[in-house]
Amino acid sequence: MAEDKIITENEDKEVVSKNFIEQEIDKDLAEGVYDKVVTRFPPEPNGYLHIGHAKSILLNYGLSKKYNGTFHLRFDDTNPTKEKTEFVESIKKDVEWLGADFKDHLYFASDYFDKMYEAAITLIKKGKAYVCDLSPEEIREYRGTLKEPGKNSPYRDRSIEENLDLFERMKNGEFPDGSKVLRAKIDMSAGNINMRDPIIYRIARMTHHNTGDKWCIYPMYDFAHPIEDAIEGVTHSICTLEFEDHRPLYDWVVREVGFEHPPRQIEFAKLYLTNVITGKRYIKKLVEDGIVDGWDDPRLVSISALRRRGFTPESIKMFMELSGVSKANSSSDYAMLEYCIREDLKLKKPRVMAVLDPIKLVIDNYPEGQTEELEVDNNLENEELGKRMVPFSRELYINRDDFMIEPPKKYFRLFPGNEVRLMNAYFVTCTGYETDDDGNVTVVHATYDPETKSGSGFTGRKVKGTIHWVNAATAIKAEVRLYENIVDEEKGVYNEEDGTVNVNPNSLTVLNECYLEPSLKDAKAYDSFQFVRQGYFTVDAKDSTPDHMVFNRIVSLKSSFRPGK
Repeated sequence: MAEDKIITENEDKEVVSKNFIEQEIDKDLAEGVYDKVVTRFPPEPNGYLHIGHAKSILLNYGLSKKYNGTFHLRFDDTNPTKEKTEFVESIKKDVEWLGADFKDHLYFASDYFDKMYEAAITLIKKGKAYVCDLSPEEIREYRGTLKEPGKNSPYRDRSIEENLDLFERMKNGEFPDGSKVLRAKIDMSAGNINMRDPIIYRIARMTHHNTGDKWCIYPMYDFAHPIEDAIEGVTHSICTLEFEDHRPLYDWVVREVGFEHPPRQIEFAKLYLTNVITGKRYIKKLVEDGIVDGWDDPRLVSISALRRRGFTPESIKMFMELSGVSKANSSSDYAMLEYCIREDLKLKKPRVMAVLDPIKLVIDNYPEGQTEELEVDNNLENEELGKRMVPFSRELYINRDDFMIEPPKKYFRLFPGNEVRLMNAYFVTCTGYETDDDGNVTVVHATYDPETKSGSGFTGRKVKGTIHWVNAATAIKAEVRLYENIVDEEKGVYNEEDGTVNVNPNSLTVLNECYLEPSLKDAKAYDSFQFVRQGYFTVDAKDSTPDHMVFNRIVSLKSSFRPGK
């Protein structure tokens, strides 16, 4: 991953690696520009957060922690046409889940509407803002192009008194929506188009989720955002690269409004993840078409979807650290995110047996009616997870692909005459099988050797194959959902002809007849486990019930990603 870092040594000769943002903060603190660090995550509540937002959340929160500063969660709710309380609540939940603490520091841009109105009045009185009657089309025409300067609005030279009067009447609702705007008076020939007298207020009669119908004029984002930062005492406004061209306007606003300690904007590269969907309109279409079951469908990369899929905050933080902080755009592979969740779970979670495509195994010489309890390690790599008891009896379930009538070479699992170990149990030898009318195997028969019990110290002979199983009489029946990328990776994310998503038709496989060992009977939403030989799975938080358990596969066991490759 491309990352802009500087390597230094502290007094104890410890190597310290700092990204370019930390270098800038160090410089500001050393020069006394700020005496503390205040960062913020400022989402607009117009949708659900996705994996890219997680980078901004963790970066801003991490900086506040590193410098013993303060972190703010602030909703930039200046556009009520798209904003909902539903999105506010989902964002709060996502930020909390990622571990970013905003206790006592939850803010709304709409709380500052009075102060923003006063700031606009200040600009008018300084001759730095004017009311303009041009239509949106005319404003675009007057703005010019990247190669040609713009030209002044015919309303640019209105007197301060007339502008104050018109702006107050805009606020009082005397004019139709869209008939007038307030514009900053900067420079219509500026090389940066954002500085060509940008609109800072518009008339819009919309009910706001926080302020109701108090206002019929609303500030534009580029005007509101720097004022919000300055009011809250934010020191470093960390944002993504697309705002780099807006930084001169950001600085102009806080300077001209007259804030004594203006914040500083620093830009970093967005997180781009290959072959995923983050665009709101595309996800909305998938939801409306019933291709996914909501914004939290585990095939998506919204934070709520990742949480439901079984990803952990720790895995996402690891992913962000591996991706790095840079000034240059780059992409990360989804395989790296999968690597991070495997690394996080492998020592934390018990390894249990689950049969996803079952056929019955009958051990003919095992005593009928007898059940024994076998002691099993929860995780061979982490003794602290302890042990559990697993029931074993004459009839078991095994995976269908663990038996073949006519196996190929180097197939070491069950076939007529072959001996294998049942994991944590005994050696068994296949003696026969039963089929249905279509020739499908329904039951496998075997005999066991009671001298070969796992843990007994038996050393008489070796077997090459080990298969897992669950006890038929006590098994839990469950639904298991296997996920692949929702995007057809061969075709790319979007169809260039109609702009739709190229959906992978095999992105979801639902297995309705799966059998799990009884230790999972009390598993709750978000509990996760390694299913031996299958992958990592979590209890679905949306559809699972005690009477019908549903497990989502978080990730398979195999990884193609290696750090540093």
